[in-house]
Amino acid sequence: MKLVYSILISWLMVVSSFAQSKTVELSHYIFPEFTQGVVLMKSGEKVKTLLNYNSLTEEMIYIDNGTKLAIADKSLATIDTVFIKVKKFVLVKNKFFESIYHSKFDLYIEHKCIVNSPGKPAGYGGTSQVSSSTSYSSIFSEGMKLELKLPDGYEVQPYSCYWIKKDGAFKMFKNLRQLKSLYNSRKELYNAYVKEHNVELNNQESIIRFIEYLESN
Repeated sequence: MKLVYSILISWLMVVSSFAQSKTVELSHYIFPEFTQGVVLMKSGEKVKTLLNYNSLTEEMIYIDNGTKLAIADKSLATIDTVFIKVKKFVLVKNKFFESIYHSKFDLYIEHKCIVNSPGKPAGYGGTSQVSSSTSYSSIFSEGMKLELKLPDGYEVQPYSCYWIKKDGAFKMFKNLRQLKSLYNSRKELYNAYVKEHNVELNNQESIIRFIEYLESN
């Protein structure tokens, strides 16, 4: 019995050690790996290739003979839609936005991220960090920016911007306060809905239902 108990304790220690050493990899890509997708051209032609979206460079990346390449700007005018798994991307303001709703209004997500460097030595034993929001091109080489995982020490902070298209005009919001300002004329409806429902910015269905309510009342 003591032998069985000792083996069990040893096994639990190994599992605990493995769990502690396991780290979560944060990527500047939307998908954890390149996936077979479809590029629908305006001509109707469909091009199948391995695709992923780089939220650091804000480009659609494909693999050609083992090399990661961004869809060139000169080709954007010929593209209608890009499909990757269940996600649908369309060109808005010359960038690929994820289309999540289309009815009385169109709702898109602009995928972005901030990358913090490990930091350079600073005075008094501190470090200073550089953010990708200002000069990521000075931190990474082009090849490094196109890899799925950045070098150890870099921190990726993904975030999204929502874009509403209604009556031909685009309006952006990054938080609920900005969304409220877009519906300033329906402030009472806004406040009543928020009081009764848990609106989560990172929950697409939650945001869609909220805007549908504001648009319908």
